Amino acid sequence: MASARSPLLVPLASPEAADTERFGPKAANLARLAHAGLPTPGGFCVDAAAYRRQVEALALEATAQAVASDDPRIARRAALDMRLALLERPIDAAIRGPLLEAWREWAADASAGMAVRSSALVEDRFGTSFAGQFESYMPLHTGEEFETAMRACWAALWSTRVLRYMATNGASPADTAMAVLVQPLVAAKVSGGALSRTSGGDIVINATQGLGAAIAQGEVVPERIVLTAGGELREKSDGREYGALRCGHRRRGAVFARRRCLGDAEAMELAALVKRIETMMDMPVEIEWALDDSGFRLLQARPLRLEPAAVPEGIWLRHPGLSGHPAGVGWGSGRACVVQCECELSRVAAGDVLVTRAAGPALGQVLPRVSAVVSELGGSTSHLASLARERGIPMVLGVLDATRRIPDGVQVAVDGVAGIVRWMR
Repeated sequence: MASARSPLLVPLASPEAADTERFGPKAANLARLAHAGLPTPGGFCVDAAAYRRQVEALALEATAQAVASDDPRIARRAALDMRLALLERPIDAAIRGPLLEAWREWAADASAGMAVRSSALVEDRFGTSFAGQFESYMPLHTGEEFETAMRACWAALWSTRVLRYMATNGASPADTAMAVLVQPLVAAKVSGGALSRTSGGDIVINATQGLGAAIAQGEVVPERIVLTAGGELREKSDGREYGALRCGHRRRGAVFARRRCLGDAEAMELAALVKRIETMMDMPVEIEWALDDSGFRLLQARPLRLEPAAVPEGIWLRHPGLSGHPAGVGWGSGRACVVQCECELSRVAAGDVLVTRAAGPALGQVLPRVSAVVSELGGSTSHLASLARERGIPMVLGVLDATRRIPDGVQVAVDGVAGIVRWMR
């Protein structure tokens, strides 16, 4: 539909949409799934060339290059100017008209609203997932909301957290561009993520009620279902969450279990889809999915890093331990730094094991200096778990009462493959 209006707008079903250099790996991978007959929400892709044209129309080329200045004040000012200009100034008329026409056609049949999702040319690649670093907006119902979301997705390429992430990978936003994926929002009853393979060869599914943002942001402990490579159920555990998530210096809400999300037959159906994706992409994968009244919808697929299980030193086996959801890589130890909220992150020193309550993407800023992470909330498919995997940092999530039971300052060992945390008494 969209391709008839502008060469910059291509339906997800079009063969062109699988071009990673135009539409980014997120959109291109999803297009490949659609072309293979796998269920997706559909929608259309906005070529990264539209972002480049917008930068040109706003005369921002020199500002973009200034981000590489050796003077940090100039670099910070340039990044802020880029972000504000892309966020606040109107979309170039040559791009805006076809965009709104395509939006109106797709939105007319989207009863739950629409979603606008980033698909940067640098994200969802092996070693640089950018998980949780860019932006998605939903539900959107009006053209005005859509235009704002488009500008915000483009501007997100210049956010502080993206600049920090890029700096650790020797990259610059001036050297890349932002494509965008526009889709009907899935009216999800249940949603979550899945790993096509663990170090032991199993399939792992995380699930929660409604939209999956709570899993991605590490705000709940999701339902966890483990199946064999052949799709047979191995184990299941219920999810849980806090009644309120506030600064840890105040009284926390009660912990309560969430009702079961997926039946056995649904879990096995999803596992079969995950293995099909792994075969099609010829690599272990991490996916995001949603389940509505018509069945499963696949929302994302990216490469998954795996590591073999480590053999811990025997001394650790004599000390108390807690279990949780393993992120899937690494084994490490260090001094426990127990923090109750993000306002305490400045306490985390190089080599510490961060022990915290929630596992949101904001913690990505401390990953370069910690030896491991333990969190009371979150699951194996959260954005922070993805960031930890690509860095090879051991992480165990969903560890009940970790911040209460692990004393601050003790020596801690974290097995990110087995999902076990131990500490010296």
